[in-house]
Amino acid sequence: MHRVAVLALEGVAPFELGMPSRVFGNARGPGGSFLYEVTVCTPDGRPVATDAGFSIDVGAGPEALAAADTVIVPPTHSLPGLLRGEPLPQALADALAHIRPGTRIVSICTGSEVLAAAGMLDGRPATTHWVHAPAFRRAFPRVELDEDVLFVDDGDILTSAGVAAGIDLLLYLVRADHGSAVANLTARLCVVPPWRDGGQAQYIVRPVPEPTVATTTATRAWALERLTEPITLAELASHARMSLRTFTRRFRDEVGMTPVQWLTGQRLEMARQLLESSDLPVDLVAHRSGFGSANSLRQHMRSALGISPIAYRRTFQPNTPALAHH
Repeated sequence: MHRVAVLALEGVAPFELGMPSRVFGNARGPGGSFLYEVTVCTPDGRPVATDAGFSIDVGAGPEALAAADTVIVPPTHSLPGLLRGEPLPQALADALAHIRPGTRIVSICTGSEVLAAAGMLDGRPATTHWVHAPAFRRAFPRVELDEDVLFVDDGDILTSAGVAAGIDLLLYLVRADHGSAVANLTARLCVVPPWRDGGQAQYIVRPVPEPTVATTTATRAWALERLTEPITLAELASHARMSLRTFTRRFRDEVGMTPVQWLTGQRLEMARQLLESSDLPVDLVAHRSGFGSANSLRQHMRSALGISPIAYRRTFQPNTPALAHH
């Protein structure tokens, strides 16, 4: 069982603190077996006050960090000095020193400030809540900050933007660990969307359009039913009964990316599910997910995920023959 330690700091945000237990607690294997063991701890094992007017008592201290396979740092509002260049409190620095080399480390929202202050993000890509980005960049100039994305995966360290982006990152971890089927069921149990690409924009200009304004929602649903077919931008705009310019602008405002980027992402998601759950040849997977050819699918997967379709399949189906073509 994968052991997760969630580090609760003074002034922790309760919603983000509870995310790992909720998401990982709903991730189940065959027969309903639990896949993760989540432990909430504090730097010294003592209770901490949240930013919501109540305190929490925990059953573990820094020893939980030493035993964890994944350590998660939720946001806190009690360490404003970090953005002014002040060092970590000694008790927190001592607690972080318990983390074993090779442990996967994750921050949610401004938890990234703790990782940055500890020097863990120096020279590495990361993100944080877009509101805090200017101060973060001044305080931690060695971090390659990208405040325009939902989350960043840099291998053993992953960082997310604010609030809901933390759920996206946790579901991404479940998907990386156990595949799309487990992640999708986990998302359904949590009643949240199963997948939002990490590169999606944090701040969407018009997430909830005015009632009198036409939206692209119906067109997106229409496109999802036709992923195996070539779909042009003109066809999308025509279905939405908008001009190309209006449709492109409204789509980006609502979704946070261009129609082409979104369509490619949806096709990649379908291809990933087929590679994980079937033994279809790669060229057939490419056709069913709308890429047209195995070569096109390979190029898109290497660009987005850094891995070939066959290598990706072997991650989730190690005993499946490497079928490429019929």
